[in-house]
Amino acid sequence: MLIRIDPASQVPLFEQVAASVRRALSDGELAQGQQLPPAREVAASLDINVHTVLRAYGVLRDEGLIELRRRRGAVVTGTADTRARLNTLAGDLVDEARRVGVDVEELTNIVKEKYA
Repeated sequence: MLIRIDPASQVPLFEQVAASVRRALSDGELAQGQQLPPAREVAASLDINVHTVLRAYGVLRDEGLIELRRRRGAVVTGTADTRARLNTLAGDLVDEARRVGVDVEELTNIVKEKYA
């Protein structure tokens, strides 16, 4: 799995790291039970602070995509591929809504209508 960041981007580094992992999950590069690289290793390879990687891993944990286990590190959960794909699609939907000028309330109403 290749994690990429763009230091010149407006997007915070931790979010770029999390987005790379989400993309790998939705593309099928990562499977259930597979370990993510240790945070120190990722930080060293990207030349960023280890706490930035840990924050990204924390976000992914909060989203239910990974579990953080003592001495085992970050492990992909069973529902990670589905959640990652849904998260990616939701991000695309929000980006498109912003592009066409739809505010959050209108977008929420659209989603609620479609969901019903």
